[in-house]
Amino acid sequence: MSMDKKYDFKTIEHKWQGIWADQKSYKVQENRDKEKYFVLEMFPYPSGRIHMGHVRNYSIGDVVARYKRMQGYNVMHPMGWDAFGLPAENAALKRNTHPAAWTHDNIDYMRKQIKAMGLSYDWDREFATCTHEYYRWEQQIFLEMFEKGQAYRKETTVNWCQDCKTVLAREQVIDGTCWRCEQSVMPRTMHGWFFKITDYAEELLDDLDKLQGWPEKVITMQRNWIGKSTGLACDFQVEDSKEKIKIFTTRADTIFGVTFMSLAAEHPLINTLISGQKQEEEVREFVRQTIIDKQRKDNKQGLDKKGVFTGRYCLNPFNGERIPVFVANFVLIEYGTGAVMAVPAHDQRDFEFAFKYNIPVRTVIKEGDGLSQDDDMVSAYDGDGVLVNSGEFTGMESNDAKTAIIAYAEKHKFGEAHITYRLRDWGISRQRYWGTPIPVIYCDKCGMIPVPTEQLPVRLPGTSEKEDGTCVPLHQQNDFITCQCPKCDGEAKRETDTMDTFVESSWYFARYTSPEEKNAPLDRKKALYWLPVDQYIGGVEHAILHLLYSRFFTRVLRDLGYLDISEPFTNLLTQGMVTKDGAKMSKSKGNVVDPSDLIKRYGADTTRLFSLFAAPPERDLEWNAQGVEGASRFLNRVYRLICENSECFNCEQQAEVTLSSPDKARGQKTDQEIKDNRDLDRKIHQTIKKVTESIENNFHFNTAISAVMELVNLTGTLRDKEKNIEPTLIKTAIESTLLLLYPMVPHFCAEMWEISGHKTEIEKMDWPKFSSDIAKEEELTIVVQINGKVRSRLCVPAGISSAQVEEMALSDTRIGQFIKDKTIKKVIVVKGKLVNIVV
Repeated sequence: MSMDKKYDFKTIEHKWQGIWADQKSYKVQENRDKEKYFVLEMFPYPSGRIHMGHVRNYSIGDVVARYKRMQGYNVMHPMGWDAFGLPAENAALKRNTHPAAWTHDNIDYMRKQIKAMGLSYDWDREFATCTHEYYRWEQQIFLEMFEKGQAYRKETTVNWCQDCKTVLAREQVIDGTCWRCEQSVMPRTMHGWFFKITDYAEELLDDLDKLQGWPEKVITMQRNWIGKSTGLACDFQVEDSKEKIKIFTTRADTIFGVTFMSLAAEHPLINTLISGQKQEEEVREFVRQTIIDKQRKDNKQGLDKKGVFTGRYCLNPFNGERIPVFVANFVLIEYGTGAVMAVPAHDQRDFEFAFKYNIPVRTVIKEGDGLSQDDDMVSAYDGDGVLVNSGEFTGMESNDAKTAIIAYAEKHKFGEAHITYRLRDWGISRQRYWGTPIPVIYCDKCGMIPVPTEQLPVRLPGTSEKEDGTCVPLHQQNDFITCQCPKCDGEAKRETDTMDTFVESSWYFARYTSPEEKNAPLDRKKALYWLPVDQYIGGVEHAILHLLYSRFFTRVLRDLGYLDISEPFTNLLTQGMVTKDGAKMSKSKGNVVDPSDLIKRYGADTTRLFSLFAAPPERDLEWNAQGVEGASRFLNRVYRLICENSECFNCEQQAEVTLSSPDKARGQKTDQEIKDNRDLDRKIHQTIKKVTESIENNFHFNTAISAVMELVNLTGTLRDKEKNIEPTLIKTAIESTLLLLYPMVPHFCAEMWEISGHKTEIEKMDWPKFSSDIAKEEELTIVVQINGKVRSRLCVPAGISSAQVEEMALSDTRIGQFIKDKTIKKVIVVKGKLVNIVV
């Protein structure tokens, strides 16, 4: 062994990455004799470079994969590329290149970066979603959904740029203008494709209770997004008309407090209501401007509450009262019915609108000694209480009144109990080039025709480029659009919309089980073995849409006969962001740290170790250059510890990691020497226990690494003390250190294991076991406090009772000096830790 102060990480990492690649060490197949474990990090978008967020995410997944292999599991750990989408198209346009070339160049570069991290991926399962070998099966799934009515087409409102003659995604609209030509963007109604995710709303909601391995905050976010509401659906008859305004409310108890009706700007009844009214032009202009404003504003900013009277009234079905109908900019067509019965006394938004437009406010719910005069109200009261001014329901409690009012509506046939969801069907149409073509044909004679499966895939016209080398949206490519009708053989046109990129990422995890399958989207037998994913890892920013769509798609594939599961991910870890100077790392902020630079300077293992040690995975990781230096110093200390104790590895027989008899050491030992050997033996077992529990329970790799650091420190200290530690015990301590660190720093540990004389590669070793009996402390240090301040410490036998600890604390000479003239109010004993005497 070399006695250099630092190990040669470049040579070591290059060596072992080559060995793993040549041996295909992480290639895996189904094995019914072994329990499977499928660990997966959310696959990356090929932007061109990996960042520290990738390093953290993939390092966490790799620890889990390597740890589970050492435990005897048949582990699948794949990697691929979420390769379609608007960012690639935009980047290619800026660089006058084609998205396909841009994307595949980025994939090649990022693959090299990821391989340089030494991640244990089964690269034989790699795929990119932009290849027709992948999206061909996505098109087939679409057609099967279309046949079942789960995929359908309807009119929708989009952002339209007249100059570019194209639809823009929301992120392409900047302050109401097109990101490319900077001309004003206008709303436009056109047809789009949707998936019927609402068919699964109740199942998606109910099954959240089964996701015991998911963070509660993600469960809550999903539950809120689905947004189940139970209440009253009823009709408000439009005065002097056959039309009815349908509303839904969860607060049926406030129905007698309605003083106006507010409609979304996109409500389909508006044209009928305002036709011939003197306000017609005013309303049309308000609607036009409201829709434009909604396109321009970030939803988080909200809108100033504005409205316009339509000139029409509707009738409250419970009391026949005339209710003025307004169009309001804060009502969303996507939620409920797009019409809101406004009760300003009991809804703050309605209250502010009524105050602005001088609309009456009528109290119908009171709590205790609440306000009796509506004119005195300064804000809405939205709680429960007793009904007032509510006809025959006056005097009833809110919850009882809701039931009675719904029953009344049902009896008189103008309303009913109803369940609604915030969730809306998934709009998958994208009027872009770089996405999966929707496999539908339009024929003037035959109508809308699905592309026959034998004609799949409908490929992107990858060679259609402008002179500057950039791609052309599909609706501008006549060669793509013009086709033959599969029914009548006449001239027809292709659908030019592509699918939302969330579609690709909603089933990719399933395709990993059989990426080479050429006859179906999935090999059901292989999917049955591997799915669901046992551990899924990714950012919390995907907690809603990606995870919800994946849950939906899994059920679709189940009902189409491809899968036998309902939930895709058994356990979910949402790791925090990597930040620098208090902000998320980003190019725009100029605070990006390139992991490739770190790997060149410190090595992949140090980079991985820092990302795992700096913070628990669920918290944000603040960049700290000293932390990287610290990780490097620690690995080099382990390296020197091994070099300095090379004689311990000279024996041919490998020591058992669970060695537990240092008191049977050779020769005569002093009491102190026996104690030192026992202390190290105990520390070995405690460390194995701590690391195992830290990984199993919460993936707190920071505490696991900290425990190994303590073992390394104690080993070095005791070894240097008087050379009185048994060589076999030193060997066991070092072997334990390497085995425990291997999932985190695999190149380093593989090399140290080999140069220590082991014939079997470290990754083929079993995870070390610990003895709970040996790990128990023989003595404990108990802190003694007086009124919360530390005044003494006691060395006590492990297992001592709380009563004995209390007696020892009160008898302690030092403590006696503090409490001799005080009155003891109580004594609090925290077993194994402290005593607090309150005086």
